[in-house]
Amino acid sequence: MLHTDIFLTAYILVITGILGAVFGSFINCMAWRIAHGENVLSGRSHCAVCDHPLGAADLVPVFSYLFLGGRCRYCGEKISPRYMLTELLMAAAFVSVVWKFDVSFEALRYLVLVCILLGLALVDLEIYEIPNVFIIVGIVWWAVTIPLMEESAVSQITRGLIGGLSIGIGMLLLSLLFDKILKKESLGGGDIKLFFMVGLYLGIGGSLLNLIIACLFGIILALGLKQNRIPFGPAIAAATLVTTLVGQEVVQWYIGLF
Repeated sequence: MLHTDIFLTAYILVITGILGAVFGSFINCMAWRIAHGENVLSGRSHCAVCDHPLGAADLVPVFSYLFLGGRCRYCGEKISPRYMLTELLMAAAFVSVVWKFDVSFEALRYLVLVCILLGLALVDLEIYEIPNVFIIVGIVWWAVTIPLMEESAVSQITRGLIGGLSIGIGMLLLSLLFDKILKKESLGGGDIKLFFMVGLYLGIGGSLLNLIIACLFGIILALGLKQNRIPFGPAIAAATLVTTLVGQEVVQWYIGLF
């Protein structure tokens, strides 16, 4: 559907970007509630400082932050720019996925995966923990979407399990080795589960590339945060998006060198 008519393409991508920003806002709220032990499904959005319920004008993605000058309408306290940046990031991620996979079930598969990855990344940044619910939902979504893909179910399951188990078991063994050498936890259990979950989507080749990119992003994150304890989930999540968008081309280019 894309790339056939410039106006149709622009329309679809604009709508996709708006949806991405809306989902980014929702997931930001959901992640904050999970991290702070609040009910995700009930209760109105409120200011994190004064607890005043937010109105509709306070919840428009990106624009509310800009119009309010980055401050709460009710108490005047500064709002973290993380919220607006997350909304913009999700808008860009949604547009990139649809640009890559067109309007298709494959695009839907990865759009939902991006939402899952954003949620767990935000929670990990907040409390240094990846709740199992994100991993479970990611695995279930992969299984549910298998019949919707053009690739045969047997091929998908085989490729996915090889990718997930290889990277998951490999990272577990590597983690146990480094734990013994360093006498402390080197990689959290949530990170290992996350590598397994995204490995189902990426396969073995994509998973290895994803690991390399995640390590590079992890180093950048460590340099940026400048603290001893570094959440690795956001690096894995960002690497998975990059691998999803360009991983196949990179792997094919690398194989072509031999």
